[in-house]
Amino acid sequence: MFKRRKKKHILAVGREYIWPAAGWSRVFSYLRHRLARIPGTPYAIAAGFACGAAVSFTPFIGLHFLLAALLAWIIGGNILTSAMGTVVGNPWTFPFIWIAIYHVGCWLLGMPTTDDLLGQIYQTLDDYSLMEILSAPMMTLGPFLQSIILPMFVGGLIIGSMVWIVFYWVLEKIVREYKHNRYLKRSAAALMRREIKKGSNQDGAE
Repeated sequence: MFKRRKKKHILAVGREYIWPAAGWSRVFSYLRHRLARIPGTPYAIAAGFACGAAVSFTPFIGLHFLLAALLAWIIGGNILTSAMGTVVGNPWTFPFIWIAIYHVGCWLLGMPTTDDLLGQIYQTLDDYSLMEILSAPMMTLGPFLQSIILPMFVGGLIIGSMVWIVFYWVLEKIVREYKHNRYLKRSAAALMRREIKKGSNQDGAE
C-alpha cells in the first residue's frame, strides 16, 4: 500500500546516498531530532554515536558497523546510535579521512609518505583478485598493509579518539537539553490537563 508506484533507478538511489534531495542540512536536522528522541540516557546516546563517528576514522571499511557496535557495547553506549554515527564516514568524507589518518600515522611512525595515497589504494585493489588475496594474503597485501594500512590504523586511533571526544561533548549537551525541555513541556501539559479536569469537576458539583 505504501510502496512507491515507480521504483527508483539504481543511479537515483546512489545519487540520493551521496547527495540527498532534501540537502545535507535537512539530514543533519533530522538526525539531531532522531537522536534526541531515542530512549536512553544522554550519555548512552551520545557515546554510541561518538563510537560510530570515531570508527569511521579507521581503514576497516565494511566492518565499521560491527566495530562501532562492539565499542559502544564495551563502554555502555547505545548500539543503535553507534550505527547512526557511522554516517560520518561517507563517499564525501572518506578521501579526506584516509589522507588525514595516513599522514598522521606516517608522522607518528616516522615513515615516508606517498603523494598518491588514493591511487595506490585503488591500484592495489586492481592488481590482485579476491582469490589471490585469500590464498596468499601476506604475499599479496603484506607490503600494502605495512606501508599503508598500518599508518592509517595508527593515525585513525589518534584522530578517532579526538573525534569521539568532540562528538560526545556536543551531542551529550544537545540530547540532555532536548530531553529536559521535552520533560518540562510534558509536565506543563499534564498540569494543564489536571487544572482543566479540576475546573470541570468543580463546575459539575455546582
